[in-house]
Amino acid sequence: MQWNLPNILTTLRLIAAPGIAIMFLYFERPYADWFALVLFLGASITDWFDGYLARAWRQETKIGTMLDPIADKAMVIIALMVIVGYSSMSPWLVLPATFILFREVFVSGLREYLGDTAGTLKVTPLAKWKTTAQMVAIAVLFSQGIFEHYLGMSAYGMDPQLIDDILSGRVEDLHGLRWKLVGMDITGWVGLGLLWLAAALTLITGFDYLRKALPYLKETR
Repeated sequence: MQWNLPNILTTLRLIAAPGIAIMFLYFERPYADWFALVLFLGASITDWFDGYLARAWRQETKIGTMLDPIADKAMVIIALMVIVGYSSMSPWLVLPATFILFREVFVSGLREYLGDTAGTLKVTPLAKWKTTAQMVAIAVLFSQGIFEHYLGMSAYGMDPQLIDDILSGRVEDLHGLRWKLVGMDITGWVGLGLLWLAAALTLITGFDYLRKALPYLKETR
């Protein structure tokens, strides 16, 4: 493997992918949420830099071309697994996550089957927008988990009626319950909307790849 800077960044992103889940094994929340968010954002930023630098410095390599989409998929799949696992298993969250995971596995299988002709399934501009939407959605959903956990910590031990009085404005909000609730709601809805957008782009690009691969899937006689 040629150890130029773009390939090093790609490799670090690949290593960071399982680190997102490991954060929740060794740290308590909300620290795990913060560490996972920072790690995910850092890895997402390198996704842009390694491609840009490889093209600008003419350091594109076969190993980098192979590892780049693997690192992207590993990050998205592991992060979605963590988010769904720590959520209330809402179907509005599980369904788009399922579409995304299914498409990633399906397209990877197509590329493996096509072998030398896998170049037919080159990454399209729409697929890059799909990856961007996925990463932004996941980052926002990690942020929602942070707001949710801080809200729970602030309200811990409070009487439900007192919480209702604080949120309705009848009692002074000394612990910031209202802004934490607003932050949780906004990041929740925005993250979910972006995840559905990413799921729609995921299905569109998946069908596009299948259409391109169909001529190579026909039985020869």
